[in-house]
Amino acid sequence: MMLTILFWGLLFILFYTYLGYGLVLWLLVKIKHIISPHKKSRYKDSFEPEVCLFVTAYNEKDYIRQKIENSFALDYPKEKIQYVWVTDGSDDGTPDLLKAYPELEVYHLPERRGKMHAMNRGMKFVKAPLVIFSDTNTLLGENSIREIVKRFSDENVGCVAGEKRIIENDSETAAGAGEGLYWKLESWIKQNDSELNSAVGAVGELFAIRTRLFEEVETDTLLDDFIISLRIAMKGYKIAYAPNAFAEETASLNVHEELKRKIRIAAGGVQTIFRLKGLMNPFKYGILSWQYFSHKVLRWTITPLALFVLPWVNLLLVIKQDNWSPANFYALVFWVQLVCYTIALLGWYFENKRMRVKLFFAPYYFVMINYAGIRGVMRYLKGRQSVNWEKSKRAR
Repeated sequence: MMLTILFWGLLFILFYTYLGYGLVLWLLVKIKHIISPHKKSRYKDSFEPEVCLFVTAYNEKDYIRQKIENSFALDYPKEKIQYVWVTDGSDDGTPDLLKAYPELEVYHLPERRGKMHAMNRGMKFVKAPLVIFSDTNTLLGENSIREIVKRFSDENVGCVAGEKRIIENDSETAAGAGEGLYWKLESWIKQNDSELNSAVGAVGELFAIRTRLFEEVETDTLLDDFIISLRIAMKGYKIAYAPNAFAEETASLNVHEELKRKIRIAAGGVQTIFRLKGLMNPFKYGILSWQYFSHKVLRWTITPLALFVLPWVNLLLVIKQDNWSPANFYALVFWVQLVCYTIALLGWYFENKRMRVKLFFAPYYFVMINYAGIRGVMRYLKGRQSVNWEKSKRAR
C-alpha cells in the first residue's frame, strides 16, 4: 500500500509539473477570455518615456562590439535612451573598448565583487524612470524597447519580462536542441501566466522594471533576475510578459557546459525559495502563490528527485506483483520509463560521439537538467556555490 501511494504521488508530481500545470493554466486563460471577450488592451503604443539600457559585463571583449551596435540599432529615440555599463572586475580590456563610445556611461571597478554588487552600484547612476537589463552576449530584437515600454503604460505593471530565444542551426548539439525546445515551452507558460495574472519572474537576458521600485539586493544573490522581479510582484505589481521583446543567444557549446549553468540556476532556485518564503502564503498573495509554487518551486525541489525515484518505486511494485505484462498498468509505466531512459542514454552516446541525431537529444537534455537540479540543491545546501558566474562556453 505504501509503495502504491508513493508511486501515485511521484507520478502526479511529475505529471503536474511538466504537463498538468500548463493545461490548467491554459484552461483558466480560456475561461477568462470567454468571460471578458471584448476587453480592450490596457497598453498604449504612444507611451514613450526615457529609458536606461543597463548592462553588466565581466571580461566580455568578444561580444562588446556586436552588443553596442545592436543597442544603437534598436527602434527607439536615441535621445531618450541612457546607456549604462558596469564592468566590475573586467581585466581583458572590456572597459577600454566601452570607453571608445562616447554615448555610453561606463562605471568600472578593478575588483570583482559579483554581478549583484555591480547592479546595486550601477543603479545609482540610472536617471530614467524605466531601466532595461540585458546581458552582453545577447542580441535584442529591433522593437524590443517599444514592446517593453508600452506595457509600462499600465500603472499596475512594475516589471516586464522579455522572451529568451535560442539561435538554432543545422549542426545542433544536444544542448542546442534541448535548450531551444525548453525555452519555447517556457515562453508558452509565461505567456499564459501573464494573461491569467502575472508572469512568474523574469530572465536576465532581457527584463525591465520601474526604477523607483528597485531596492538593493543581497550581494550573494545567485538569481538576481528572479529576486528583483518577484520582490516587485510581492509589492502588488504585475510582471507583464512581452513575447515580441526578445533576446537571442546561441546555445551552450555542449551538455557539459549547459550542466554548469543549470546547476548554478538550481542552487539559485533554492536560495530564492528561502529568501522569498513569504510568497508561499496564498492568503496574502493569492493566485501568485499558486503560480510560483507550480511553475518554479516544484521544479527547483521535489520534481527532479521524483523523476529519478519513480522508476525504482515502479520496479518494486511490478516485482511484488510479479506481472510484467504491458496489460498491467504498473508494468506499462515501467516499460515506458525504461524506453525513455534508453533514448536519453542514446542521446548521451550520440552527443559524445559528435553524431547529430536530434530525436534523442531532447530526452537526454530533459534528464540532464533534472540531474542538474539535484546537484544544484546539494551544492547550495553544502554552501559550495560561488556567487561569481563560471561562464558557460557557447556555440558560435
